[in-house]
Amino acid sequence: MKRTTIFADESLLKALLDIAHHERSSLASIIRRALEEFVGRRQGTGTLPSCAGIGRSGRKDIAERAEELLWTSPHAKRKS
Repeated sequence: MKRTTIFADESLLKALLDIAHHERSSLASIIRRALEEFVGRRQGTGTLPSCAGIGRSGRKDIAERAEELLWTSPHAKRKS
């Protein structure tokens, strides 16, 4: 862990101190946790959800031929 210095508004520091007091934790611990959450939201998990690719057909032309494939599908309803 590396030490650093930050500048913050007094109202923000007061709010952080209140949270630290309420959670019976140190100000440094609260700030570290807030920074971890902030960075985590911006980085994301880097993994796709488990449902990604579930409908993969193996075809690479679906976007270009979507209408044609939709209307020629054996499951498509025919217009009367």
